[in-house]
Amino acid sequence: MRKISSTHSEPLYGVAATRDIERQAAAGLPPHTLMQRAGLSVARLALALAPHARHIWIACGPGNNGGDGFEAAMHLHHWGKTVSLTWTGLPSGNASQPPDAQASRERALAAGVPMATQPPEDFDFCVDALLGIGGTLDPARPGTPLMLEWLERMQANGTPRLAVDLPTGLDADTGAFAAGLAAATNTFTLSLLTLKPGLFTASGRDHTGQVWFDDLGTAVARAGAPAPQAWLLGADRARQTAKHATAHASHKGSFGDVAVLGGESTAHSHMAGAALLASRAALHAGAGRVFVALLGSPALAVDPQQPELMFRAPEALDLAQQVVVCGCGGGDAVRLVLHKVLSAAPRLVLDADALNAIAADTQLQTQLAARHHRGYATVLTPHPLEAARLAGSNAREVQADRLASARQLAERFQCVVVLKGSGTVIAAPARPSAINSSGNALLATAGTGDVLAGMLGAAMAGGMEAFEAACSAVFAHGRIADVWPAGGQALTASALASS
Repeated sequence: MRKISSTHSEPLYGVAATRDIERQAAAGLPPHTLMQRAGLSVARLALALAPHARHIWIACGPGNNGGDGFEAAMHLHHWGKTVSLTWTGLPSGNASQPPDAQASRERALAAGVPMATQPPEDFDFCVDALLGIGGTLDPARPGTPLMLEWLERMQANGTPRLAVDLPTGLDADTGAFAAGLAAATNTFTLSLLTLKPGLFTASGRDHTGQVWFDDLGTAVARAGAPAPQAWLLGADRARQTAKHATAHASHKGSFGDVAVLGGESTAHSHMAGAALLASRAALHAGAGRVFVALLGSPALAVDPQQPELMFRAPEALDLAQQVVVCGCGGGDAVRLVLHKVLSAAPRLVLDADALNAIAADTQLQTQLAARHHRGYATVLTPHPLEAARLAGSNAREVQADRLASARQLAERFQCVVVLKGSGTVIAAPARPSAINSSGNALLATAGTGDVLAGMLGAAMAGGMEAFEAACSAVFAHGRIADVWPAGGQALTASALASS
């Protein structure tokens, strides 16, 4: 068992693949072995997290997740803890408890663990073993009202909570969470057998808290396991351009050129700030030279805070030789240059207004998809609403399954897609997606997306392939927020760009 950190990338398996792995592992073991291992692991982690807890409440559901809870209750009882067990019972009808779960329930009762019909009045640690990967909080399900009541009781108590495999109500594949349940505080999750994608994206990160993992001793059985559905992106995939690690005979051309095309200026709107943020970020992320091409009628010819930036007219850019970052604050003017950019820039990052322009123009969409056949590299960096516009849907549908939404856009336009948000998803055709493990709410401020686009452009200019560049930039972008001093200066986009 180990705590999941952002140091190393981790394979993620959806529900179907997890069930396949479970079947393969169980086939080579005596009956009931996996559940016994799972329950022992839950008990050990509970003891490690709350060694001084006097009264532990374990809420068990009708299936195998509840069986894991019964096993954990038996061990904690043997170790001298006061344990209160509650069980939802079985749904009405002809349903029966799975054999392993029934065996674990009988073991707990035989060991003398008391079973109650209501949660205890006073407890200082609780275990959520209500529903695992096989259950949902369906309002029509007979046991759902009771489960919701118990979950609300856990939340109201405010004591540490350990979720078995995943928090009840969380979709293991998508990270979508049951409506009406607020994110729990002081929460831990012990993911069993596999790590699931839903723990790390959409609502998953808010509801799972600190994630631990136990493969239940099945690593050897994974030789024939299905391919991961995705990867949790760690620091080992964040290879930033490192000038200090290169040859002494390097020069500015050795680290590539980035051209930022955006920042529309008109009589009524001035959006040069977005382009400047992207440009500064590209420079600080390691690009050798950064060119800024402002659209409209720009009055700016130099950036006083970053005089190294070189300003050019859009028509003066050498698009074939530069990594082009297009759309940051581009406004309506970006539509006038997109046809040329899509046809002439072999390496391209499309953000913000460029994405909105493409979403509204079928010719631009066709041109974007055709870049793949020319061997051109393209990265799209939409937030959920921009992704919805590109897909012809809405933000709620995108957020309901972020992995699928990103993959669908990547396949449609044959490019890399960075779907921003909690647990940013990086997708590309015909390869496993990645879910970023870094970042926090400090990034929820204006301009941080422009900074990411500039960092991504610098990574590509440094010679990285588009997908790996996206993984590297996304992780590094989030990592700055993770290490930002608590209680110190606010993390503005300007500070982020220069970090």
